[in-house]
Amino acid sequence: MHFLLIFAATFIVVFALGFQSLTVNRGHYMLAFFNSFLISAANLAILKFVPESSGVLDYIAYMTGGPLGIVTSMWVFQKLLPRLERLSLQGTGK
Repeated sequence: MHFLLIFAATFIVVFALGFQSLTVNRGHYMLAFFNSFLISAANLAILKFVPESSGVLDYIAYMTGGPLGIVTSMWVFQKLLPRLERLSLQGTGK
């Protein structure tokens, strides 16, 4: 069960970091601001769960959470991009 917590924390932090990079590069200030809280919370979870790791499953969970998190982040951002662009344009009068 502990390995699931490690996987989830790693997945979330890498997902959020990837999402943060994409939002910052496109100038989405509010998303970047609120996403920072998710990054912080997931990092705290990693700091709590990883030092208690005791087995191979924990290490596998840690190493697989990252790659799956970044790919999922990129996929989600691509799906949200049209909506984000519409929201950005609504505030500029274009």
